[in-house]
Amino acid sequence: MSNQKDSKTNPAMSATEPMMEWWQKQFTQGATPMTRMQLAWMQSIADTMQFEAQFLRTLAESGQRIAQTLGGDTPQTPAEMQERYQKLISEVTEAQMERMKKATELSNDFRRRVWEEV
Repeated sequence: MSNQKDSKTNPAMSATEPMMEWWQKQFTQGATPMTRMQLAWMQSIADTMQFEAQFLRTLAESGQRIAQTLGGDTPQTPAEMQERYQKLISEVTEAQMERMKKATELSNDFRRRVWEEV
């Protein structure tokens, strides 16, 4: 009500009303894609953090197994120790390759998410 009263008493307000309505519409429409893009970016960051946590867990488990092998009570031959060490290195290498594969997929996933949101 007060907006109609102001526009009747003030000719400048009545002249700028269409422009203000247009600007408000453009402003709210412009914020929505940016918010969606930010959400897609945050989802990609969350995925990255999850993959990194999985890789760190694999490293921690491998380190723990190496410590158990080296500090074990049962004596092991050098061949047995080398076999276990090679197995652990193989697991870490596979985890690193999986990490790199997911890293390359993330950029494509991010582009797809942004494209879907826009």
